[in-house]
Amino acid sequence: MTHAPLRTDWTESVARGAAPDEVALRAHLRAVHRDHAGFTEHCAMRCRDAQGRTSYAWLAEAVDRERHRVLLDVACGSGPLLQLCHETLPPQLRLIGIDLSPEELALARDRLPEGRAELVEAQAQRLGFLPDGSVDVALCHWALTLMDPVAPVLAEIGRVLAPGGRFAALVDGPMDAAPGYTQVHDLIYGHVQAELPAYGRVDLGDPRVRAADSLVTLVGDAFPGAEVRVETGVVTMSGPAETLAQEAAGFFYAAFVLSPAARLQMLADLAGMLAAMSPRGAPTFAMPINRMVVDLPGAR
Repeated sequence: MTHAPLRTDWTESVARGAAPDEVALRAHLRAVHRDHAGFTEHCAMRCRDAQGRTSYAWLAEAVDRERHRVLLDVACGSGPLLQLCHETLPPQLRLIGIDLSPEELALARDRLPEGRAELVEAQAQRLGFLPDGSVDVALCHWALTLMDPVAPVLAEIGRVLAPGGRFAALVDGPMDAAPGYTQVHDLIYGHVQAELPAYGRVDLGDPRVRAADSLVTLVGDAFPGAEVRVETGVVTMSGPAETLAQEAAGFFYAAFVLSPAARLQMLADLAGMLAAMSPRGAPTFAMPINRMVVDLPGAR
């Protein structure tokens, strides 16, 4: 599929070597999800860990079936996590999803039974429609890494969580945890940097979320007295090299800024790399993930 290169105020700031502001970041994310709604789950649903779980399933395991009654999906996107919770968790669990993108929310509404989840177009920094202490568990699948400023997001999650509540997030894992991931990342970013040299030095979100130590410090400051634990996993998918390159590249926001010619060359180079990394079997793409679970003190 040919994509027109994404150009926004955010990319224009990066082209000048300047740091984009939060307004430009939100507009950039909205533009990506307007033009490519559902792209996150397209890749993530194909990837499995050694136990056969998707990253959505691993994150959903943080929900306590007996104790949790109200669940908030922060940046729910097209709704795969909400659908999974609907299908596998008790029916009395109240589901709430928020997202910036009306296009993603439309997909979420289409996949869920009418009235099963409350879907709200909102920023994670502003959850004023939810009362204090009204949520038992908040989940966030791979979106915390995109949020800047992230401190107000954590503050709002802390406000809406009940005493003894839980916040669990799926974020980037250490690149060296997944075989070949660093090479894939560097190849894609190399092509992007040929067109936008500052991309990478200036990236989406708050860089503290991408490293476990700084993430734990950030979250510890936001949730005093909470227990914070981070676990690392790896998810993989296999297939023909050309198809795999398309699907793997589709998970990188950076790839959407490439011109059509540069994107085609990147995909060809990536397919060649993936094939070369698996000379005796089906080409495989491996992605590192961290699951952070935060348990607040107190009991409801």
